Amino acid sequence: MKSQRGLSFFLVIFLILVIVGCIAFSFYIIRLDNVIRSKFEGQRWDIPAKVYARPLEIYNQAPVSEAYLIQELNMLGYHKADNYEHPGSYVLKGNNVLVHTRGFDFGDSNEPEQVLDLAFAQDEIVNVRTTKPSETGMTRLEPLLIGGIYPQHNEDRVLIKLQNVPQPLINALIATEDRDFYTHHGISVRGTGRAIFSNITGGRRQGGSTLTQQLVKNFFLSPEQTYKRKINEALMAFLLEMHYSKSEILETYLNEVHLGQNGNYSINGYGLASQFYFGLPLRELNISQQAFLVGLVQGPSLYNPWRNPERAKERRNVVLNNMLTTGYITQQQYDTEVARPLGVIDKPSLGPTKFPDFMDIVRRQLRAEYQDSDLTNQGLRIFTTLDPVAQTNVQNAFKDSVENLTKRNPRALNDLQGAVLIQRPDNGELVAAVGSSQDFTGFNRTIDAKRQVGSLLKPAIYINAIESGRYNWASLIPDSSISISANGKTWTPKNYGGGEHGMVPMVQALEHSYNLAAVRMGQEFGVPAFINNLRKFGVTSDIPSYPSTFLGAINMSPMEVLSIYGNFATGGFKYPTKSIRAVVDQNGKVLDRYGLNVQQTIDPAAAYVLNYGLQQVMRSGTGQAAYRSLPSNLNLAGKSGTTNDARDSWFAGYSGNYVAVVWLGLDNNKITGLTGSSGALPVWTNVMKQLHQQPVNLTQPDDVQWQWIDVATGNLSAQGCSNAMYIPLLAGHVPTQSTSCAMPNQFIPDSNASAPATSSDDPLENLIQQTTEDRSNNNAAPTSPPQVISSGSYN
Repeated sequence: MKSQRGLSFFLVIFLILVIVGCIAFSFYIIRLDNVIRSKFEGQRWDIPAKVYARPLEIYNQAPVSEAYLIQELNMLGYHKADNYEHPGSYVLKGNNVLVHTRGFDFGDSNEPEQVLDLAFAQDEIVNVRTTKPSETGMTRLEPLLIGGIYPQHNEDRVLIKLQNVPQPLINALIATEDRDFYTHHGISVRGTGRAIFSNITGGRRQGGSTLTQQLVKNFFLSPEQTYKRKINEALMAFLLEMHYSKSEILETYLNEVHLGQNGNYSINGYGLASQFYFGLPLRELNISQQAFLVGLVQGPSLYNPWRNPERAKERRNVVLNNMLTTGYITQQQYDTEVARPLGVIDKPSLGPTKFPDFMDIVRRQLRAEYQDSDLTNQGLRIFTTLDPVAQTNVQNAFKDSVENLTKRNPRALNDLQGAVLIQRPDNGELVAAVGSSQDFTGFNRTIDAKRQVGSLLKPAIYINAIESGRYNWASLIPDSSISISANGKTWTPKNYGGGEHGMVPMVQALEHSYNLAAVRMGQEFGVPAFINNLRKFGVTSDIPSYPSTFLGAINMSPMEVLSIYGNFATGGFKYPTKSIRAVVDQNGKVLDRYGLNVQQTIDPAAAYVLNYGLQQVMRSGTGQAAYRSLPSNLNLAGKSGTTNDARDSWFAGYSGNYVAVVWLGLDNNKITGLTGSSGALPVWTNVMKQLHQQPVNLTQPDDVQWQWIDVATGNLSAQGCSNAMYIPLLAGHVPTQSTSCAMPNQFIPDSNASAPATSSDDPLENLIQQTTEDRSNNNAAPTSPPQVISSGSYN
């Protein structure tokens, strides 16, 4: 009886323990279930923001040459083929290029996959035929992916939908990793038993054999090898299969699986792996390439194709054999695919961005407007203004030019650095940015290098003179010595090379960058007026209120100089420099669209007149070397800048569709011996040659007239008269008197008179030659300064 009571007691205790265990196990299962559902139904991954270049726009008369298009296609990973059957291919046929595009979802619009037939002539597209015409008459190629902004745990991926995954890849995965995937309930008893036995006996450690278990291991659990983790893996795999379909599980696996390492970044999912190893979208891979990616599941490092190509090929062939064994491919297909080379690209295509300076500018703008978490885990797509073809060509031209300069004086210029910025004046879009002649170190000279700018600022002086109406380009102004006292100190500026030039036409003072004339003109209108101009033009750096600022004794970045010259290129309007066109979230919603934000900074009539002076700098002044190298019909405008003792070399200028700024110098601020004309100008010229230029063609305002002006008297003159100069004038300040030479040809000023169609017989050049001869006869100072620098001078 006693023994029965004892037995009953133990049974009760056992039953209680069982019940408690079941309850505890139930709670544990519920907790695991909550973990699974919360992550699987929420945001599954931190998706890095992807940054894209501008898409190439294709339409009739688009300024795109055949060579330019092919370079863009090659950068996008298109391949030249005999036919255009597959997306991502193109065919050359005489003067035509046939392109099978991939299509692209821009969020607010979708560019369909289609075939384009493009005809070229004279460096432009003259005819476009397409299989899917648009209402606008324009189509766009997909934009080039130029970088990303990654989560803290350094995972990168490109999400893919199951319906977009090639069937051969799914077949290869099933045949190799889990042949019973569509029939089991998440757990392979045989595979789990094999793994436990191997681990107990000290054999090679094995994991779960089902895709579901692999997903659980990677998605929910730590990589530790313990029995507890193995049990959790099996339980969670079973629960996952209870709640979600095979398609949902497979799609998540395809996006989660680890397939390689790109430096500090983990390559996750087949969408990104395809780009990383082959530089192609997943759907453009052949069967052997897809089989290779499946083979990486067992060990991306072990089968790294760049370090272990033979081992990687053997593993690929194993996967192909699995597909043959399971009937997914025929013997003929197997023989064809196994004979292929691996076909991986020479270097990973997702390494450090090729355009780090531009990407740095984009990141700075984004971080001023978005939280870091938005940029690193919300899957944003950032569409920028970068032209990848222009950027590549400008980058190469810049480095080649710097190397050539260095070879001339390797001792002084061994560490020569510089920056280049290219912008479209009509909308402020940044086209290209180069902040170093070497590898990117994090110091972006386009923004971070604040250096004195020299004579680049002289147009901000002469614009005051023009707007006042008291001066025009033919006005004689004194280029003579001057001393200015300020704060108990006396400043005595000097001309580049010393000397004085006496009374000179104002345009000649700008052309040849006479310092004394500029300082005298600046003093007449005052330092505050000069500073006010710079602020209007976009300068944000500190500007000392000293007269030396007239000669560029101000530290500015190339980006600020670009802002200044953008005002001149547009005829008096400021379009703030922008590097981003739009930001789109992962659902396709446009969060921000960066439109035009324009401000008038100069009266268009005065800006038109100023433009003439900057064009004369190119035609017969310090920029004439570029004028001789580039087509004369471009009517280029610009200005050089050389700082004291030739420490910094600058050139800023523009065509009709590009503003470009070049700076050269040493990071330690030592002397380079380069002037603006001998250093930055050749680089600027080489850079501009890489771009499809259009002529400067500012609209002539109604209140501007072109007239012949007598330099000596400032009165109206006529063509053929001695010392006559043909210049644009503000209509309200046209002289009312005429010279005797002009009297027989006197006429009523015509407000519609415009600039000459050509500048091959420039009257100003003839005038300067005449005045130079006159001064030579009178032992006057030369009109062109010698190419040396004296202390205290800026050019």
